[in-house]
Amino acid sequence: MATARDNLARKQIYIPATQPEEEIVLRVAAYCRVSTDSDDQLNSFAAQNAHYNNLIKSHDRWELVDIYADEGITGTSAKKRGDFQRMLEDCRKGKIDKILVKSISRFARNTKDCLEAVRELRTLGISIFFEEHNIDTRMVSSEMLTSVIAACAQAESESISQNMKWSIQKKMQNGTYVASSVPFGFRRINGNLVVEESEARYVRYAFSNYLAGKSTTDIAKEFTAQSVADPALGSRKWSFQAIVEMLKNEKYIGDAMYQKTYMTDTLPRQCLRNRGERDRYYASDTHPGIIDRQSYDSVQYLLQQRSEKHVPHTVNTSPLGGRFICGKCGAGFRRKQNNGNAVFSCMSHVQDLSSCDMPPIPEDAVMQTFPQNRWQSGRR
Repeated sequence: MATARDNLARKQIYIPATQPEEEIVLRVAAYCRVSTDSDDQLNSFAAQNAHYNNLIKSHDRWELVDIYADEGITGTSAKKRGDFQRMLEDCRKGKIDKILVKSISRFARNTKDCLEAVRELRTLGISIFFEEHNIDTRMVSSEMLTSVIAACAQAESESISQNMKWSIQKKMQNGTYVASSVPFGFRRINGNLVVEESEARYVRYAFSNYLAGKSTTDIAKEFTAQSVADPALGSRKWSFQAIVEMLKNEKYIGDAMYQKTYMTDTLPRQCLRNRGERDRYYASDTHPGIIDRQSYDSVQYLLQQRSEKHVPHTVNTSPLGGRFICGKCGAGFRRKQNNGNAVFSCMSHVQDLSSCDMPPIPEDAVMQTFPQNRWQSGRR
């Protein structure tokens, strides 16, 4: 008498392979990355492109899909690499069978990003071959080795970052540091800041009109209206906070304050405003100024006076009014009603939603953050 297992066995169908393994054509891609956009690194970038073109074409059973490459983009965050993301998207569309990379550090210096990408691609049936380490992710045992090397690559990246920070701080101390950012009203020519008159006239307008009694909000509205007709203004978004930052910027008198912001040490790195967590360096007469020092000092005094007059108004509405500021843009928080609930809102966000994406914070959450005895006693 036949058993259930026998009946199942008789229903099995054998389907022979129709294509020998040696005849399967692999769709192969390569990924390249260089750390900076210097000329030497660009030569390395071109060399990597040529290398992978020749390597893939030298295999009879390999078909070149594309060579994905990112130039001058940080290796610590995969989200910032456009071609890396394009490669992952092509993998998800089933266009790639195998990816060639010189080393894990080229692929990702962030262990989390590296393992997430490797695991996703393995799920899609796509292998990655790291030439320098001779690792193929098709091998089950390779993931542990990949994670170890990726962790080492991340540590190497963090070590390089620390060395760069040390070098930058030394340059700040001896006055030879050249900031990468260029404020409105200036252009960088041969490494030096020079006045751009088409923008500088608006800087002078902001300082003179603020001294004449106009508010930063009014000046921002004028700039926004004028930006439609003048490209010098149209490239930026103007809010009252942007005008405040302009009026406080020492670069307009020809000086420079270094390390106003800093990058966190841990990944993913964030750029934060320096509120005393890092050393700062002030250098005088580093470049031509746009505003005379007397006008600048008068504006600073007026900004302080108006700020002090504004604080009592907010203190009356909440014991925490005027006592903390937005970590994203530096503006103060204001207590207001939102659908019947008390919240603290960033003033930049209230004035212009596009200028700061800090969402409102419920008052209860703010109160729980501060010890009750501190805000009741009026301590800051």
